[in-house]
Amino acid sequence: MIWRKPAAEADGDTSAKRVLVIQLGGISTFIQALAAAKRIREEHVGARITLLTTETTKELAEKAPYFDAVEADGKPTEPQAITALIKRLRGAKYDMVYDLEGSSRTSNYFQGLRPWPPKWSGPVAGASHAFIGADRVFAHPLDRFAAQLAVAGLSEAPLMPELSWLRSVMRDAPRMQPDYFGLRGPYVLLMPRGSDVESNRRWPEDKYIDLAKRIANNGVTPVVLGGTDERAIGAAIAKAEPRVKNLVTRPDLFQSICLAERASFAVGDDVELMHVAAAAGAPCLVFLSSTAKGAPAAPRGRSGVVEFTAAVIADLPVDQVDRQLRNCGVYRHAATA
Repeated sequence: MIWRKPAAEADGDTSAKRVLVIQLGGISTFIQALAAAKRIREEHVGARITLLTTETTKELAEKAPYFDAVEADGKPTEPQAITALIKRLRGAKYDMVYDLEGSSRTSNYFQGLRPWPPKWSGPVAGASHAFIGADRVFAHPLDRFAAQLAVAGLSEAPLMPELSWLRSVMRDAPRMQPDYFGLRGPYVLLMPRGSDVESNRRWPEDKYIDLAKRIANNGVTPVVLGGTDERAIGAAIAKAEPRVKNLVTRPDLFQSICLAERASFAVGDDVELMHVAAAAGAPCLVFLSSTAKGAPAAPRGRSGVVEFTAAVIADLPVDQVDRQLRNCGVYRHAATA
């Protein structure tokens, strides 16, 4: 079981004027960590909250309403840079640190702040709010963050990522609209994984093509999203089905979030963009490998995520996916649009 500090012991123990949040992961983990950051912001009303992160997530972090400052040098490699970072953290005199990274790197940061470290929430022995337990390693990141915050005396309620704040932050600019990409009417996002990945980890190109044809035949536009690794498969889907809108590599992260927010549905492999779509509010269907190792980390979102799991993802039938779209009303909504 995950160790929890008794609530009576934790009450009032996280009062702070200067708070540091640490999260050094990629986009998908960072989006999930934003759910924890929202709770931290609600707990520390009036405090100055600084995020220590990386360049990968800096731009999104600076748009988020939960931080007063963002520092993007959280993963230095040179010994001198590491020493300088720890010196800076010590000089900032943080009252409370929420280590949402929980790695050996951030544990070393804690050790570097001894003998008088700030109050610290994280998986570090000796921390004021140590979050230690074998089950922690096997928990979904959102469940792990919620349990960690509960140990620090914050709410135990489940966490759910959401990015609804972005559109207003971006002032709902024209480049954030589906029209900007020539999309009118209902659309479904398709998010394949690059074809250089083994078959047990991805749904194959021919099945995405089959699904795209069925979606288009029902009056809905199939839209392919992806990064540089998906250029070939995106082009192949669009070539086989001309009604497909191939947007692979075209939208930036913020545009992808806004496209997902207004999508009728999103279907895809377990790629970072599926986490983006789920957090943006799109109902999602994601393909997951039952043989994957490590902690579960499937996308979660307020509109729901359907998980299709198989030892070999390529074996999952198109009929089953198409039926899910039909049962969720995607085609019905298109008919009445």
